[in-house]
Amino acid sequence: MGHRASHAMMAALPDGRMLDGVLSDPKPPHAARLVRPLFIAGSPVSARAVFGLIFSVFIAAMLGLAAGALWMVVTIYQRQPMPWLVLPIAAILAWAIRHSVRKPGNGAALLAALATLLASIYVSMLIAAAQIAGNMGLGLIDTLLTAGPGMLWQLARMGFSVSEGVWTVLAMLLAAWLGRRPLPMKKSAK
Repeated sequence: MGHRASHAMMAALPDGRMLDGVLSDPKPPHAARLVRPLFIAGSPVSARAVFGLIFSVFIAAMLGLAAGALWMVVTIYQRQPMPWLVLPIAAILAWAIRHSVRKPGNGAALLAALATLLASIYVSMLIAAAQIAGNMGLGLIDTLLTAGPGMLWQLARMGFSVSEGVWTVLAMLLAAWLGRRPLPMKKSAK
């Protein structure tokens, strides 16, 4: 009977080895070996690379939000819509991303284009909130908290024009092109 009990406590690992209930084997089980490196498209990616990618996306999003807020301040100060302003904002975002967030290439191009899109969406939502605040005599922060992102998104979509869409697409293409371009080579002194 003791013989059966010992077999009942043994378990088969995914790679066919038997485990007797204690991890006395110096080589970790197959599943544990897969947790360490992450595999994307057959190539191993380290945890540092994954963290770097997540951090890059976060920083690009923060840059896009900051650019949208700056764009809103200029638009409100001028008291007229300025959809063309997305082009210099896209150039600045692409420059910032490829110089300090990601190396020039496809990753920087994608981040710059998405940050530009985020800036365009954010400025539309902020302008909708500013219009609500002005019409109702509320503060901007109170309006943002009361209206919420869903209502501001709907109002921004209703106020979205075709020309703004064209400017945004052109700016995203510009940001992607600038984000992909290699950095200029530094001339060495002779």
